[in-house]
Amino acid sequence: MAKNFRDLSEVEILALAICNEETDGRIYADFAARLRENYPATAQVFKEMEAEEDTHRRRLIDEFRRRFGEHIPLIRREDVNGFIKRKPVWLIQSLGIDTVRRYAESMEAETQRFYERAAAKVNDASTRGLLGDLAEAERGHVRIADELEKKYLTGEATAEEDKAHRRLFVLQIVQPGLSGLMDGSVSTLAPVFAAAFATQSSHAALLVGLAASIGAGISMGFAEALSDDGSLTGRGKPLLRGIVCGLMTTAGGIGHSLPYLIPSFRTATFLAVFVVAIELLAISWIRNRYMDTPFLRAAFQVIVGGACVFAVGILIGSS
Repeated sequence: MAKNFRDLSEVEILALAICNEETDGRIYADFAARLRENYPATAQVFKEMEAEEDTHRRRLIDEFRRRFGEHIPLIRREDVNGFIKRKPVWLIQSLGIDTVRRYAESMEAETQRFYERAAAKVNDASTRGLLGDLAEAERGHVRIADELEKKYLTGEATAEEDKAHRRLFVLQIVQPGLSGLMDGSVSTLAPVFAAAFATQSSHAALLVGLAASIGAGISMGFAEALSDDGSLTGRGKPLLRGIVCGLMTTAGGIGHSLPYLIPSFRTATFLAVFVVAIELLAISWIRNRYMDTPFLRAAFQVIVGGACVFAVGILIGSS
């Protein structure tokens, strides 16, 4: 069972502090390794923060050796109730560079509070002084991190990292999302409007639209997730891409299907056509915003394709 912090002995407090510094140092090293390719300047900041944590660890080990000998018991953070919790590095890193930086700041603040509480529990003057110094050092890490960022995150480096961040966002989120939105918005036009004009029934058009949208979402989601694992293309985790693509495909189809909740066929169809126009303009804007495609060209390409599919659906439904 986990132990309460207030019940820890001085041996256990020092052992826990050593484990904490080792863990934090490895987290910073993992951040540096994962960020090196796309964010080299930020990776260097974390590399130097790792070295700082290693210095703290060695000071704690020296103090432990002086007081209690060579054997350091294994006391982990999960062995202590209410102790600092650390999320998995892969989860934090996947949330973006700004989230990683903010999380590192929270790590320092949490460790500072631990050292302040630990210093209040020990009686040895030397150990109390060391823990107090480390608490002050953790408090000063925000300033150190700022100095490192000024040193390594120059204007040019920041611009390069912003460009890399945008590139990753486009590859991992925008591209699969846009692909799904285009497929859902365009490919479902024909079955929805064919059913609408063939039956003159809002209910029938709604059922066909929901079936086509959800079916296309599942199909596109699996296709995107299985297309590649992202290791060579840099397109990120296949599960995330599949979810984004599948949801956007479904959203694209459902958008012009939901108007058929209105019992009046003519009113529902008019509203559905209006929604289609909004969807196609949204696709054009996204292509212009993230793919650097001129808006008029993107709008022309998307609207012509959508109009052709829309016409096919009406012709088939009216025949």
